[in-house]
Amino acid sequence: MRDETEMLDLILQTAKTLQVKAVAMSGSRTDTKAPKDEFQDYDVVYVVDDFDNLTSDLYWLDQFGKRIIEQEIALDHRRLNLMLFEDGNRIDLTLCPKEHIKEWVDSEAEFIVLEDKKGLFESYSPSPKRFWIHPATETDFEKTCNEFWWVSAYVVKGIHRNHLVYATDHLYGICQQELLKLLAWQVAADKGTVDVGKNYKYLFQYLPAEKEKEFSNLLDFSSIDKITQSLLATMQLFHREAQRLAQKLGFDYDMEVAEKMIEYAEERLETNETFTK
Repeated sequence: MRDETEMLDLILQTAKTLQVKAVAMSGSRTDTKAPKDEFQDYDVVYVVDDFDNLTSDLYWLDQFGKRIIEQEIALDHRRLNLMLFEDGNRIDLTLCPKEHIKEWVDSEAEFIVLEDKKGLFESYSPSPKRFWIHPATETDFEKTCNEFWWVSAYVVKGIHRNHLVYATDHLYGICQQELLKLLAWQVAADKGTVDVGKNYKYLFQYLPAEKEKEFSNLLDFSSIDKITQSLLATMQLFHREAQRLAQKLGFDYDMEVAEKMIEYAEERLETNETFTK
């Protein structure tokens, strides 16, 4: 597997060959908190003059090595090429017209400039606080609670109809994301604005180990029975943590709605295997 020095040299040499105007890198390789391992991508942008020519024929991508698989994605005025190479390295390469450089900057949290002889990045700076969580307002709290309890009814419907994918999508994709937000607000209530990382990847660094274990135990969606268990446990955990945060911050918390939604779920799922064991 080519090491970081080899890969960066290759990225810069290819940029020189293509007469790229500036090169920058974002992602975990610019994040001092991120663990260093072989799965870190090279998230790179080439700022270019001849965008149309470079995107019309991508033969030059062969210079990076033999690819196992790739994807090409259009992003507004940019073009993203995701490439996984046979040696295990991965480059996520964005081609960005120089007149739309702000579009790329605004899409990233942190970045470092690797090459910029024309000073195209001079007027821009990274926004490392993109994934920072701020203390909750009462309006934020009310919206999150409402969203959680409302969507929990969709999960109940999916379970009752034996729609595993539908139920899982709403449970993990919405309900448990609101739970993670709630936990992040608890951290922010104690520590102020904090960096929880993309997809809350640093959140549990701020919380007791048992909290991470409790949340991890919710993530078994392998059967309708397991999804039912996860939903009911998620509802109880959200209810508990919402009460704690409300008490800490002096917010109103609608206990009646929460308890009625828990009752609603239990009554409609009582014939599920979870309740009959």
